[in-house]
Amino acid sequence: MARLRLFVVRHGETEWVRERRFAGSRDIPLTAAGRDQCAAVARALASATVAAVYASPLERARASAEVIAKPHGLPVRIVPAFSEMTFGSWEGLTRDEARARDPEAWAQWRSAPHLLKLAGGETIAEVAARVTAGIEALQAAHDGQTVVLVSHGVVARVIVLGALGLGLDRLWTLDAAPAGITEIEYEPGWATVHRMNTVAHLEVGAP
Repeated sequence: MARLRLFVVRHGETEWVRERRFAGSRDIPLTAAGRDQCAAVARALASATVAAVYASPLERARASAEVIAKPHGLPVRIVPAFSEMTFGSWEGLTRDEARARDPEAWAQWRSAPHLLKLAGGETIAEVAARVTAGIEALQAAHDGQTVVLVSHGVVARVIVLGALGLGLDRLWTLDAAPAGITEIEYEPGWATVHRMNTVAHLEVGAP
């Protein structure tokens, strides 16, 4: 297995992030604040020697990646494997609405998310399978290089759990803030998480 330095970035803020709505497969644009967050990520990663910038095909990730890629003069490469988890019947609902509509499913989502299967949605295991294949493809394509991946909250958590060798039942032990940066170094048979969900770059110049 090849060596890879990977920066995983969650997309910037959207209105649905503010409202705590399940976006899933929906295309939701960034807010002005979200674009500013991505500009801060771009500044934080500008000094890295980046070989490629990848993103989920969803607009909020793609638009975030375009801002982050600009200092490097790189195009954004779209990979469907890194799309957000599809939440089926919960998409468009706030957390409170989902809890009121499906109290048993909500309780499972909070206590054992790896066991939840929503109508029309994916399981965490299905997300992990495609994400793992995507990471392996990046390793094969970028041996000895540094890559930026702009994706989503569940995807970022799944990537870190895989790097740490933890089960999917541990999903909520990790956070994934909008425009948070995670840095992982992959080498044959091993992965090292150098930083996880750092947001200090968002505070630089803040009032």
